[in-house]
Amino acid sequence: MTTMVFGDVRPGLAELVAGIRTAVARQAGWRETAVLVGAELRRHLPTPDVLTAEERAGDPDAYQSHTLYAAPDGAFSIVGLVWRPGQVTSIHDHVTWCVFGVLQGVEHEELFVHEGDHLLSVGVNDNLAGDISGFAPPGDIHRVRNSGDTTAISIHVYGTDISRIDSSVRRVYELPVRD
Repeated sequence: MTTMVFGDVRPGLAELVAGIRTAVARQAGWRETAVLVGAELRRHLPTPDVLTAEERAGDPDAYQSHTLYAAPDGAFSIVGLVWRPGQVTSIHDHVTWCVFGVLQGVEHEELFVHEGDHLLSVGVNDNLAGDISGFAPPGDIHRVRNSGDTTAISIHVYGTDISRIDSSVRRVYELPVRD
């Protein structure tokens, strides 16, 4: 997998990259930046074919992450995630703000808060094609799964260069969950 850098933008991402660069350059706080980047993703949400046919196929063993662009200054990266039916993340939080848009399928998101020796379930979202959402730590503990019967594809924008740190996940939670 090749990471794209500024000046080498995949077809279908140029306007999104320019918009995100402008939003990030405002140097707002994480939550406001997530809102600004979310507006850019809403305006410039690409189609699934921003990924190659091979990338869109996914993997039967686990969801796949493809870095589509990384800003050379490390300010942000754009990642395509491909989920086959039933694939799921661990319960986790993030190292930075994140904005995502669903290109295809359904991504079911469960939200949690950490309360002492357990996690408390605080909500669920079914994100459908065209839906845009975002968050910033703290308060970003979640688990995501493809709850549909077809492959789901989403674009995630992170406030760091994921290719340099290998993952957007800060912590994985293995605590019991209470409703």
